[in-house]
Formats: sequence, C-alpha cells, structure tokens
Amino acid sequence: MNREVNDATGERAHFSSRWAIILSCLGTVIGTGNIWRFSRVVANNSQNEGGLVFLVVWLLFLFIWSIPMLMVEYGTGRYTQRSVIKSFSQLTSPHFTWCGAWVCLVGFMISCYYSVVLGWCFYYFVYHCANPLPTSVDESRQTFKDFAEDSSWPVLTHGVAVLLAGLSVVKGVKTIEKVSMVLVPTLLVIIIFNFVWSLTRSNADIGLTFMFTPHWESFGDPRVWVDALSQNAFDTGAGMGLMIPYSTFMTRHNGIVRYATFLPILNNLVSLISAMTIFSAVFSILLSTMSWMTQDQIVDILSDSGPGSTGLTFIWIPVLFETIGTFGRVMAVFFFLCLSFAGLTSLISNLELLCLTIDDFGISRKWSVPITTAAVFLGGLMSAMNINILTNQDFVWAFALVVNGLMLQGMVIYYGVRNFRTVMVNDFGIGDWHLPKIWEYIVKFLAPVEAVALIGWWAVDLISDETAPGEDKWYEFGRETFMVTIVQWLGLLVLVITVNTIILVMRRRRDQTEKMPLLWAAHETPTENLSSSSRKSIEVLL
Repeated sequence: MNREVNDATGERAHFSSRWAIILSCLGTVIGTGNIWRFSRVVANNSQNEGGLVFLVVWLLFLFIWSIPMLMVEYGTGRYTQRSVIKSFSQLTSPHFTWCGAWVCLVGFMISCYYSVVLGWCFYYFVYHCANPLPTSVDESRQTFKDFAEDSSWPVLTHGVAVLLAGLSVVKGVKTIEKVSMVLVPTLLVIIIFNFVWSLTRSNADIGLTFMFTPHWESFGDPRVWVDALSQNAFDTGAGMGLMIPYSTFMTRHNGIVRYATFLPILNNLVSLISAMTIFSAVFSILLSTMSWMTQDQIVDILSDSGPGSTGLTFIWIPVLFETIGTFGRVMAVFFFLCLSFAGLTSLISNLELLCLTIDDFGISRKWSVPITTAAVFLGGLMSAMNINILTNQDFVWAFALVVNGLMLQGMVIYYGVRNFRTVMVNDFGIGDWHLPKIWEYIVKFLAPVEAVALIGWWAVDLISDETAPGEDKWYEFGRETFMVTIVQWLGLLVLVITVNTIILVMRRRRDQTEKMPLLWAAHETPTENLSSSSRKSIEVLL
C-alpha cells in the first residue's frame, strides 16, 4: 500500500511547511493544563515546603515517558497514514482493534468536559471586558456560582467552544494549520508578556524561591510520582493518540524524531514559565496587599482546587488582579484570552482525532465533522449543567491516559520494538535524527513498569486514604472514588471489546458466505479434467 495516497482524494494532504507542523503540534499540546492546572499541581505537591522535588520528578517523566510515547505516536501515524483504530489493526491484529477504540474514546470523554472548561474561559474573557473585577473572594465565588451553577450560560459557551473547534477541522489539515498559525504565536506572545510582567513585581522572587526549594522527603510520597506522570502526560498529550492523526499529515521528509523530542521540551518549558508567572504574581500581590499572610496561607490559595478545579483560575486570579487597579483588569482579560486560545487549539486536535477515525471508515469529512461536533456537544451537556459531573469526569478520565500509554506500548511490543525503531522510524524517515537503541528498552521494559506501578500506587492511595466524616469511601459511588472510576473504565472496556468481537464474528460469517459458491463449484467440477494448479486450489478450499 502506498502510504502517501488517500483513498478519497487520490493524495493525502500534508502540512505546507515546517512552521505549520511546529505551530499545529504545539497548539495540540499547549492547553489550559499548562497554564493553570500545572501551577495548582505543583502547589499541591509542595508539602508547603517547596516544589522542586515535584519539578524534578515531572521533568524525569518527560524523558522516560512522554517523549518515548510521543515517538510511538509520531512514528505510527506517519507510517500507517491511518487513524488510531486502523493503526492498531494494521500493526497488531484485528482482534486488538478494541485497544485503538479505547484510546479514541478516552480522548472523546476528555473532549466532552474539556470543552465545558474552555467555554468558561470564553465567558470570563468577555465578562471581564465588560465588568469590573471582584474585590473579595466571596464576591468572586458568587460570580462563578451564578455563572456555572445557577445559569444556562455553560451550555451555550460549551456549544460555542465545540462549534469553533469543529469549524477549525472542516477541511482537515488546511484549516488546522491556518488556525494554528494565528492562535499559537498570539498565545506565546501573551504568555511571555505575562511572564515578564510578573517578574517585575515586588516580592516576585519569594514565589520563585518557594517554587524551586526542595523538600527531599517528597521523593517518598507516591502521590508526587502519580501526579508528576499524569500531569506530564496531560501536558504533552502523550498517550492521548492526538499525534497519530497529525503525523498522518507528515511525509518521510518530516523529521519525527526531532519533532517528538523538541516539541515536548518546548511544551514543558511553557508549563514551567506559566507556573513561574503564577507563583511570582500570587506571592507578589498577596504579600504587597496582605503582608500579614504566611507562606502556608499563600500556598493554600495556589492549591485551592475549588469546584471543578476552578479555585485558582476562576476565583482567585480575578481577585488578585483587582488589587493592582485598572491595569490588573487588563491583565485579567489577557489571562483569560490566553486560556481561551490554549484550550481551543487543544480541543481542535481532539476533534481531529475523532474525525479522522470516522473518515477511515469511509465517511466523508462533510459528515464526520458534524457527527463529531454533535457527539462532543451532547456528551458534554451533563458536565455543563452539573459541575459535580464535570469534576467526576476529570477525575476518571485524566488518569486513563496512563492506561492509553500502556496500550500503545503493547501495540509496539506486538509489532516488534526493534522493527518499529528500524523500519518505521529510522529507515522510513529521510534526513531525520537517528532514534537510539535505548528507546527500545524504555518502551519494552521501563515504560510498562512505570505504568503498572503508577496505576497500582494510584489504586492503593485511593483505597487506603482516610476520608473525613461525610466524604465518600473508596468503595462508594462518589464523585471522586476508586469504585466510580473502575466501574466507568470497565464499562468502556466491555463496550469496545464487545463491539470488536461482534465485528470479527460478522466478518468471519461474511467470508464463509463468500466461499460457499466456490465450495459448491469445487464439489460439482470433475477434477480429472482440470489442470494440476486448479486441483490444488480446490483442495485448499475443501
């Protein structure tokens, strides 16, 4: 099969330039998780002593998890020129197509609630353009409650987010790269501007000092390792399968080893800069306006997840910016514009993952885009209408990226780790870096051990964690419990395996039906009148 050819158009569309690849792929991975989620996770794992240990573990997982896993995604998409599901079927066996379906559906579940949060960013950007910032935390909480819990606005903004992302994938790579060429540079300029501004504030150095202070005992905390891996996977998109469809738009001359190394590093640099911006700004503003606050109190604010993990972003940031006057409102508007752009480019890649999957089953793009857009909108309605459901979905599916990674590793191991490295990456690529042999050991041995160990740590931590009075036990169907996670995972697993089995059975029956006329013809044809080659063919059929 010529992997440069597309069955529908005669030739697969490709990225138009190197910058189109870089900006489109950066847009995929730089999302709201880099800008606000990362800062909160660092604070949560600082033990009120310092965040350096978490940063070290997080950086370690960049090289022993995210980059190797993204190498799998880039190599798979460029070589097969197919979606995640078709790639699993091609590289393993039709019996394991359900693994690709799992990866796609986890991406779908994340898209459903992610678009709701993106809608919140849109709303706050417009709201603060027209309204003053809140002057107290209580006022800010009430503003969020009025919007997210007591109105229908989240449904509308969720719909707008999905619609904009859907329009951006109408023509596949052509619209994706055009949108990315505008949004991503603008996003990076805003991030750098906010970073430089935060460093000029008095007491900013105190926040940075705390962020880079080690608390060595944290190395022994399983939660630090679990959060570091899941955050790095969420940051870079490793395991989501997002880079498989994007790499189908690449040719043999596009250096995937360079991209899979350079882009995750740049993405994590954006996360680090964003965290430095948040830590320096929060410490500076609070110490300048409320000098009586202690370090522990400030870290508690940074760690405040709030409803739907909104504490720092949608409740505290507006209050903090209000303390610096008119310019603070300008900064707040820029902040939510930045979040909006970051979230939109990430949602675009999620929708492209789903659209390409539908395309590969023979449905044209003019139908796959509306189907995907409608499915994500309907799938996210419950999260838009009930913040507790959104919190549950984030808890359940964000960590499922580790399971995704385990399945992608299984795909490569089944195909042959050495064959993947030599045939699909090194030999197939032209003018690229050489993928070293150590990658084989990471994907075949180290990465699966990481995944299994972290899933085990995660389960033990949830089961053994002592709950406060009134909180759900691990075996109850609560908002964030082990039981509710396992039930949803098992439900999806049963679904994809059942559908895969039904399709295999139907295909086997169809093949048998097609062979029946040949079998009857073989029985009725005198074999002595046939050539030796024809007799052998009939013997095979019989």
